[in-house]
Amino acid sequence: MRDFRIAVLASGRGSNLRALLDAIAGGRVHAGVVGVFSDRPGCRALDLARAAGLPAVAVSPRGFASRAAHDEALFSEVAAVQPDLIVCAGYLRIIGEDAVRRFMPRMINIHPSLLPHHPGLDTHARVLAAGDREHGASVHVVIPALDAGPVLAQVRIAVRPGDDPASLAARLLPREHALLSACVGLIAEGRLQPDTECPRLDGVPLRRPLRLGDDNHLHGD
Repeated sequence: MRDFRIAVLASGRGSNLRALLDAIAGGRVHAGVVGVFSDRPGCRALDLARAAGLPAVAVSPRGFASRAAHDEALFSEVAAVQPDLIVCAGYLRIIGEDAVRRFMPRMINIHPSLLPHHPGLDTHARVLAAGDREHGASVHVVIPALDAGPVLAQVRIAVRPGDDPASLAARLLPREHALLSACVGLIAEGRLQPDTECPRLDGVPLRRPLRLGDDNHLHGD
């Protein structure tokens, strides 16, 4: 049986990619990353991929007449590595509907908020502005609507007095890493089945997101 194949999309420093590679190397995720893809040729995630001996492909949107044309070029490269799962790990460009539908429900995203609260950007500042007592991260199935797909799993942290966006982001990041690795691990094992309507865990419909415990494992109700 061949290894479960993961393609990663990233636009930045690649901290979630590094965490996923560490989890694979440590035997916590039984899968392999078969390519890293980006819209930003100079991003550190691509450097990390090359250092790990992985295919690293950048397709800049510059020079393309439309978002759809860029998506077609980028996702043709992604399709060529035959991924079982596409992980958007800090990929900051909105993906067009045609590309999303091509891979649904095999594309997931990690988002730094407790969805459905605070979709989009600047989530740490928005949590503080809203006076929320909790913050967190969510792994969800990618659908054409932004950050609106079924949420598979979440992790929560408390908002502390004196927090600013930077401190909140720094405290969330390691929990975000653990959340993504745990979620991908369950998907690779075939236990967690992403779906645009009704995700399942061990064949049972997932009525609410799994939660990451202090043990870095995902738990249901």
